[in-house]
Amino acid sequence: MSLKISLKAGERLFVGGAVVQNGQTPCDLLILNDVPLLREKDILNEDEASTHCRRIQLCVQLMYMDTPNLSGYQKKYAQLVEELLVAAPSTAALVAEINHHLAFGQYYQALKSAKRLVAYEEELIRHVQSA
Repeated sequence: MSLKISLKAGERLFVGGAVVQNGQTPCDLLILNDVPLLREKDILNEDEASTHCRRIQLCVQLMYMDTPNLSGYQKKYAQLVEELLVAAPSTAALVAEINHHLAFGQYYQALKSAKRLVAYEEELIRHVQSA
């Protein structure tokens, strides 16, 4: 099954370890096999990982994008999740969802679940700040 990606002029894309940048005009790419793929706008940079859940998202993203170093990211992820569950037990269902995807090697789906965890964290922070 192929995946069609439409890129804007100058837009970058991470494809299986390579960063691809589009030229000056929009284009369509067909990805014909299963490889890690993220648009530049969806990539969380290390300096943006300023909260606990964002650091978890970064670990999951790196598991997806940098498989040669998977075991190191898995260890860091486990540590972060353990700390999170102690500090915020209400995140357990979201963490379980991420863990389910990771257990089956579904890193892209795990990354989407990690983004939901970050959204939940942001909601908790807004609630605390408004109280």
